[in-house]
Amino acid sequence: MFHGPEVPMSILFLCVGAVFVLRGPFGRALADRIAGRARAGAEDQDVQELRGEVDDLRHQLGEVQERLDFAERLLARQDERAGAFPKRGNE
Repeated sequence: MFHGPEVPMSILFLCVGAVFVLRGPFGRALADRIAGRARAGAEDQDVQELRGEVDDLRHQLGEVQERLDFAERLLARQDERAGAFPKRGNE
């Protein structure tokens, strides 16, 4: 069938080609995928984005609570002022 250096040379060229391909970005991506690190990086980014959104929502909720407290204090003052003076129609 094959006589001479064809088979060993073919194997050598295939091995050298595989080394170049696997040492590049494709090889790193494949190694990360096998190790499970590729998903962790994407999940970490998603978690960081969600944490940022939660922090924003907490800030907004704090502002709403302050506004509600202010409105309640204003209403309580108005009720106190209204109770201090008798109404004219009920005398």
